[in-house]
Amino acid sequence: MNPDPVERLNDLGEFIREQRNSARLSLRRLSELAGISNPYLSQIERGLRRPSAEILQQIAKALRISAETLYVQAGILDPPEDGADLARYILADPHLNEDQKQALLRIYLSFRREHGRAGDDDGDGGLGLERDGLSGDDGPEGDGTTLPA
Repeated sequence: MNPDPVERLNDLGEFIREQRNSARLSLRRLSELAGISNPYLSQIERGLRRPSAEILQQIAKALRISAETLYVQAGILDPPEDGADLARYILADPHLNEDQKQALLRIYLSFRREHGRAGDDDGDGGLGLERDGLSGDDGPEGDGTTLPA
């Protein structure tokens, strides 16, 4: 990650734009989903404004990626040293569309549950996916792999 604050803002804006394009959202639609103004989001994407952690959280929620991913991009958090969970990388991958991300997560999380390697009670690797509607026990086989369309 670039230590220069100006470059870091540019990198953050570019990352958000890539995530928005990957999710096939217009600037206007993402601003609506995130609850921020269209001009403000445009300024963030162009690296002209430094968003607060709260704004980053709203953008992350609207993009359906982890807020931690944006915090790392913004320099608020250091990148994890222990090799972050694969699910976080899947959610942050700008080269995958939303359907592809959901399919990969469905498979990955079902394998983790099957082999008991989740390391937490709900089998989502501590991602909080159930509260976001990305996990649950309402799949056709009751295996908790249903994701929203």
